[in-house]
Amino acid sequence: MDVYFDPVPLLGEARTVFQGRWADRQWLNVPGPFYGADTDNCGTGRIFAPALVLYEGEHFTEYVWRQPRTAAELQQLVDAAEAEVFSAYGCDGDDHWTPETVREWWRDRARITAYLAARRPVWEADDEKSGQGTAAAAEAYAAYLDGELAAHLRTYLFWLDERRSPTAADRLPQL
Repeated sequence: MDVYFDPVPLLGEARTVFQGRWADRQWLNVPGPFYGADTDNCGTGRIFAPALVLYEGEHFTEYVWRQPRTAAELQQLVDAAEAEVFSAYGCDGDDHWTPETVREWWRDRARITAYLAARRPVWEADDEKSGQGTAAAAEAYAAYLDGELAAHLRTYLFWLDERRSPTAADRLPQL
């Protein structure tokens, strides 16, 4: 069983760099406290948080494809948010996600898989110039969608309902 890592209380003063608005978030963000909203297109997010951040294809804005699960990953996301000139990363997703909206996002995940597959040639061409490994990260996101994300989201659903990490005795909700 996954243990829920609650990163938001660890932010401290770094919370001020997360000024993104929920209404502006990218649809590609995975459910959780963090998201990329109306970010710049400077391509800095993956430099700081390559295992957490990807770029949207049309405007090259940043989004969170995997939520941080350790203090080190949280620091990487803080660094990405600090480098983002519009301060458009958000950390208030827990105030907006509900079990129903997480399940709705999960039911629509095929849209993300199709999007990632369609953008692959563009990201491969960009990788030749930038060397950021965006195409490989998109493959990792697709594998995450097909693999361990379901377990992580079930743990997140429990956390949304209970505001605590599940124990071995707890039954996780279904997606």
